[in-house]
Amino acid sequence: MVRVVEEYLERWAKPRKRTWPEDQRMLQKDVLPRWGRRKAKEITRHDVVKMLDEMQDRGATTTANRTLACVRKMFNFAVSRGVVDVSPCLGVQAPVAERQRDRVLTLEEMRAFWNGLDQAGMSEGTRLALKLQFLTATRKGEVVTASWADFDLVGGWWTLPVESSKNKMAHRIPLSSQALSILERIKALSGDSPWLFPSRIPGRHVGQTSVDHALRKNLAVLGVEQFTPHDLRRTAASLMTGMGVSRLVVSKILNHVEQGITAVYDRHSYDAEKRLALDAWGRRLEAIVTGQPETNVVPLRVMA
Repeated sequence: MVRVVEEYLERWAKPRKRTWPEDQRMLQKDVLPRWGRRKAKEITRHDVVKMLDEMQDRGATTTANRTLACVRKMFNFAVSRGVVDVSPCLGVQAPVAERQRDRVLTLEEMRAFWNGLDQAGMSEGTRLALKLQFLTATRKGEVVTASWADFDLVGGWWTLPVESSKNKMAHRIPLSSQALSILERIKALSGDSPWLFPSRIPGRHVGQTSVDHALRKNLAVLGVEQFTPHDLRRTAASLMTGMGVSRLVVSKILNHVEQGITAVYDRHSYDAEKRLALDAWGRRLEAIVTGQPETNVVPLRVMA
């Protein structure tokens, strides 16, 4: 199995997934210790189910779902290369059903979260990563794996390259004055590293799960009910639509893939509309966390 894991990571995951370190982590934690000395052809459906049952028993239910998805991709890769004839994951269902999340922080929770980060037991880099994600409405993984080469701090742009984008589409993100202020603090921490958030391991950025763990451990300190970094993105999008930003512009900010014939012909960049929206969002968030009256925030109407 060791050979199959290595080939899957090198020939499939790394060229296609910016989150391949997560696949590597899951395979090293739960797959190789169980099956590392066995041949791929020897792994049965029962082996897969038994592994998932053991993960559930220790409380790692969501991780079990993610691990199954990773193992399924790995064995599909093995089938395509003739290593095995049939995937042992065939017919195996995810251990738990995951409902679509709809968590949006209230204004009070936003204020408690932002101001409470200074007292939270986490690194300064993690605090700044969460704040940058909230201000830019980006994905956690896009922030954590970001490279300074993709930033124009003078012009106020973050250009997310194809290989770093979940939907494999390049994406330009306008940087508000609030976001630029956070980036200045991040730069002071990262020094001469090419990454915004360098790992202790030379030449690498920090892992994505570190942000999740830090936030989860500090919920009591923050005084906010359970939420995840992705909920910050949803909250930012919801607040922007509430401010009058059209759903189309918010969709452009979130870098969602459009469907239909209109998407094929519409090549407008929406850069100007995105900048207006994110500048207004930066001012709105600043007003919320500092307790300024909402009347100090200029209403925004971005139509598209």
